[in-house]
Amino acid sequence: MPLRRRPVARIATTAVVAGTAASMGARSAQRSAAAAEAQAAPPAPAPEEEAAAPEAAESSDVEQLKQFAALRDQGILTEEEFAAKKAQILGI
Repeated sequence: MPLRRRPVARIATTAVVAGTAASMGARSAQRSAAAAEAQAAPPAPAPEEEAAAPEAAESSDVEQLKQFAALRDQGILTEEEFAAKKAQILGI
């Protein structure tokens, strides 16, 4: 006669498995977002280049914001991460 688990034990096992899967999924999403952010961020321009062409720096900032907005729309970045990057780019 096979042993049957009690319903509480089955529920507990299911909760542990689901919790572990959710945790690992969240970690994976964070690593993916960090990798995408590292790839999306262009190298910082030299100070003399930025002082010589402020219009180019502004358009570069706009392009960066567009890239981060696209990542946010794709679900790679959260709204909070996007807001933090936006504040950093705009110097707020």
